Amino acid sequence: MRRRAIVRGRVQGVGFRWSARSEARRLGLAGFATNRADGAVEVEVEGSPGVLDEFLDWLRRGPIGARVEAVDVEQLTPSGDEGFTIR
Repeated sequence: MRRRAIVRGRVQGVGFRWSARSEARRLGLAGFATNRADGAVEVEVEGSPGVLDEFLDWLRRGPIGARVEAVDVEQLTPSGDEGFTIR
């Protein structure tokens, strides 16, 4: 399964993408995280359903220093990514 999550709030300048990469790697997920011009962080992540749910729960909290106000999630077609990167 693959999901795109748009994370809004105080999520840039607090290490959100780096922490998301660490969490995704810990869980064995693939994908990427990138800052958006509107101040949000966009994350695409691919893996098994239960592990994806765990990661999405983490996105709703974020790292220390972040203040997540909303996470919009949509389903995507898996692309077969390997590893998790920061763009």
